[in-house]
This record gives sequence, C-alpha cells and structure tokens, in this order.
Amino acid sequence: MRHRPPSRRRRCVTSGVLVDTITSLRYSGTGSNTVRMYLMGDGVKRRYDSTRRRQQAADNQRRIIAAAHELFLDKGYSATTITEIAAAAGVAAETVYAAFRNKPTLLHRAWDVAVGGDEQDVHLLDRPEMRAVFAEPDLATRLTRFAAVNTPIMRRTARLLRVLQGATGGDPAVADLLAEIDRARLDAMALHARAAADTGQLLVSQQECRDVLFATTDGSLWLTLVQRAGWTDTQYAAWLARLWTAMLVDPTHHPTRHQKPAPHTAR
Repeated sequence: MRHRPPSRRRRCVTSGVLVDTITSLRYSGTGSNTVRMYLMGDGVKRRYDSTRRRQQAADNQRRIIAAAHELFLDKGYSATTITEIAAAAGVAAETVYAAFRNKPTLLHRAWDVAVGGDEQDVHLLDRPEMRAVFAEPDLATRLTRFAAVNTPIMRRTARLLRVLQGATGGDPAVADLLAEIDRARLDAMALHARAAADTGQLLVSQQECRDVLFATTDGSLWLTLVQRAGWTDTQYAAWLARLWTAMLVDPTHHPTRHQKPAPHTAR
C-alpha cells in the first residue's frame, strides 16, 4: 500500500479574517488555487472598504456644511467655532479641519451649497431649471420662470448673506467672499440682461435691465416680504414676476410663436 504524504496545515490571513487551509504535498496546486481565490475576495473587500470610506467622508461633509450653515445663522459667523460645528455635525474637530482646512473655506462651501441647493459642482446657470429660463423665447414668461427659480435660492441664501454682510468688518476673508458673491451675481444678471435684449422685447436698456435684476436679487426684498411680512414664497415669486415684467418688458411687442431663444454662457 502506497503511503500518502502527511497533510500540512497552514494558517492564512486574508481580508482581515484568519482562515485555515489544508494542503497536502500531492494536492498543493489545489491549495494554491484556494488561497488565490481568497486573495481575489480580499481585493473586492478593499474596493468595498474604499467606496464605503468615500461615502462616509461625503456624508460627514454634508453634515458639517449643514451644521455650519445653521450655526452661522443662529450665532453669527465670528461667534461660531469649529469645535461647535464639529459637535453639531457629530464628528471630531479634526475631521472638519481635514475636510475644509479652516472656517473661511467652510463658509465658502456652505454658500456654494446654499446657492445650488446641493453638493453638485454645477454652475447655477448650467443647471436644468436655469437653462429652461433662458430657453423661453417670450420675455414676460421667461422673467416669470426666473422669479420662480430665484425665490427658493433667496430662501436658502438671503439670511446667510445678511450674516456675511455683518461679519465683513472683522474678517478680511469674509469681505473677500462677499465681494466675490457680488461680482458673480452682477455677471449673472448681465447675462440675463443680454439675453433679454436679444429677444427684442426689452423696454429699457440692457444695462438698466442688468441693474434692476441685480438690485432685486440680493435677498433683501425676500427678507422684507417673506421673513418679516409673512408672505409665502408663491406670493413673492408672483409679485417679483409682475415687478420685472412691468419694469422690463415692452408691452407693445408680440413675439412670434417660434422665436429662437438667445444663448447664454456661464462664467
């Protein structure tokens, strides 16, 4: 009778789990394949862990931004600390610093999210709802749609902008951000005014149209009428549309049904 070589027990650590593999000298090829199979599983586990870590980091950032936004509104920018933001978000202060480096950077990100309404890195003028505004050939209807899009933006940003305006004296970074916000909004209103002029339906000059839009989109009207007077957002949007139409649209112009809308370019 032929003698079978003795079995050899090996202990192999894969995927963080200690497993036993029994291989014999005769069947070492099979044992090698078994180990290789576990190693493939380890690669899948690493990819899963990496995806989970990225998701956890994204969730942490969302909570941090939301907590910072609320604390900035409640306490003001200068009085809010990173430690308080971390506690409200349920993370360590080191996590906040790792994600945003400092409070001004976090403030900037909170503003961007408030403007867009989410964490997507998409310019406001390139979002579908704003593209639909520019695609409307009738200027009165376009301004009505713009008012409807602008109103929820005011709800998200008006109070935060007031916080920024109150903090500019004590922090140069906040003053720089506020100046950047104003420049970006003026550029955006210039695009709306140019597109309005291209329709041939504008009652005033292109510059006056830009200035009217700029003056009525800084959040102060929303704060007065919605926050203080108790209007609903629907009331406010309808009133803003009537205001813009009365001030900016030539009532004698009758656009053709298939008039081509003016293009726009986000900056």
